[in-house]
Amino acid sequence: MDERAPPPPLRLADLLASVSLATDLGTGQPPGHALRTCTIAAALADEMGCSADEVRTVHQFALLRFLGCTSDAAETAALVGGDDLAINGAMAPVLMGSSREMMGKFVRSVAPGQPPLRRLRLVAHSLADPKGTQRSLSTHCEVAVMLAGRAGLGRPVLDALAHAYERWDGKGYPMRLAGDAIPLAVRVALVARDADLAIMLGDDPREWVRARRGRAYDPAVADAFLRVGADVLSELDEADEWEAALASEPRPVAIVEPGALDPLLTAFADFADLKSPWIRGHSRRVASLAEEAGRLAGIDASGCEDLRRAGLVHDLGRVAVENGIWDKPGPLTTSEWEQVRLHPYYTERILDRCGALAPLVEPASSHHERIDGSGYHRSISGEALSRGARILAAADMFAALTAERPHRPAYGEAEACRALETEAGLDEDAVACVLAAAGRRTAPSPASWPAELTDREVEVLRLIARGRSNREVAQQLFIAPKTVGRHVENLYRKIGVSSRAAAAVFAMEHKLLD
Repeated sequence: MDERAPPPPLRLADLLASVSLATDLGTGQPPGHALRTCTIAAALADEMGCSADEVRTVHQFALLRFLGCTSDAAETAALVGGDDLAINGAMAPVLMGSSREMMGKFVRSVAPGQPPLRRLRLVAHSLADPKGTQRSLSTHCEVAVMLAGRAGLGRPVLDALAHAYERWDGKGYPMRLAGDAIPLAVRVALVARDADLAIMLGDDPREWVRARRGRAYDPAVADAFLRVGADVLSELDEADEWEAALASEPRPVAIVEPGALDPLLTAFADFADLKSPWIRGHSRRVASLAEEAGRLAGIDASGCEDLRRAGLVHDLGRVAVENGIWDKPGPLTTSEWEQVRLHPYYTERILDRCGALAPLVEPASSHHERIDGSGYHRSISGEALSRGARILAAADMFAALTAERPHRPAYGEAEACRALETEAGLDEDAVACVLAAAGRRTAPSPASWPAELTDREVEVLRLIARGRSNREVAQQLFIAPKTVGRHVENLYRKIGVSSRAAAAVFAMEHKLLD
């Protein structure tokens, strides 16, 4: 008779706090920024007399506000010379400032260190697209809503995510809402986030709040901060960021039902894979391969479940590396390789604080380790690598080889099989199980295309989800660019999206990129 106590209920805030560490990295901020924002925002909502449900919405929104930050990382990187993270970090303090502040900061922050003529061209190209910021932030909102909705977040949180960049004066995005028409959670989180940014920059947050009161900020929220903000920030200085954020959630705390964990982790997988058009759908493929390979290896059902989940989250650390590296068509420099080698470390740090994810940490963060010690980020070897980690490493390599990358075409399956079998650093048994699992995969049937998409629309969707322009799609499919445009309009209407990133989320969700 099994007398072990059942595991404690899984708190939703634990998972949201974990993904907030990833969104910090994806927006060029130090890990813990969203946790501190969450704590400050909850305190402001309390000070304003909000109900427990309203505070809970503020709490969850503050953790998830930047869930759409990877949606146009590749486009942002191309626009500013490669480093999307640096420009995101530079622009954060002025996002709710004046147009003059934003313009000055942008011009000074584009491609620092690059030749002046190249910087000038990049700035001129950006300024030639006056709606670029609106389009970018609107895409962030659309994608965040899609991911959070699939993860089971409530309607009030989704409504806030849909308007994450609105301003009190009506000059925000995506809808230019003003005043009380903006969801309360957005109005509160704006002040809380900027207060933490001010502290990190060594500024007095009260000066920011006074200057932006009645402009970007709701006066009621600004006044609440001026009353209690100093005390909240002082307490936060002495606290553990993670524990403080969890403690600020109103009771009873939100719990993740057993069947809801996988949708949450799958949403996190798609968040990571949106980072680059070249990897979209990668985490789902790795998860599926690893789970089936685990079964073939004789691993029990619980172990296979953990393998699938580890596959879903193994690449969360990718968001900490600039897209100028991930999308580079040529060989990487030594310093660029050092950044790449750190992404499993960031995966480990993102997952490590959430106790419910403990079984996933070792395999997920070891997917580039090799049994001969030649891998990264820890260069561990042999028996130090679990069976699951060995399988996940082989699944990751097979999925990567059989997909196109900026520096090479996709391998055929036979070629990929030979590459895995001759890779000295991979475990032979793990390779055999992964290749057997790969042989059992079946492609989606055209009869089952979702949303009544046609064969041609699916072809176009796959290509735009991979970052191809209308002209590139036209060249590959031997049709006119205008025809591609009509197909894009039709498929947007059918699947209910308005951006390419959102279309990519739909394609990943329905496994159309396999």
